[in-house]
Amino acid sequence: MSNTTEVDRVRANTESEVNQKIDSRIDENIQLYRSKEATDILQRLYELEREWDIERVLEMMASSFSLTGLVLGGTKNKLWFIVPTIVLSFLLMHAVQGWCPPLPFLRKLGFRTREEIDRERYSLKAILDSRGNK
Repeated sequence: MSNTTEVDRVRANTESEVNQKIDSRIDENIQLYRSKEATDILQRLYELEREWDIERVLEMMASSFSLTGLVLGGTKNKLWFIVPTIVLSFLLMHAVQGWCPPLPFLRKLGFRTREEIDRERYSLKAILDSRGNK
């Protein structure tokens, strides 16, 4: 489970322009859905519940590349064992520092922290609640 420290580390290790772009997208979505019907808001909430956060994407990428390197190292050429070594080093770096080489690329693609996703989700729920739709 993410905590505030993890979010701060990811955001602290992301270019401010990228954080601003992500924050603006959240704010724009909230403003857009203020004028939408409850069914549209509920559909967006459904999408947000299924959105992969940056941690999940990094974990999936690390495991996929590591497993691929292990399989290729065991079946093709032992040099492939370098891949899981590098990838797992990146994952360790991210766990300790909140940064790893893929992080800037993934953030530029728009992958958000769980808390950034939740900020939009809670705001949309508040819009529904203010209308009496609970």
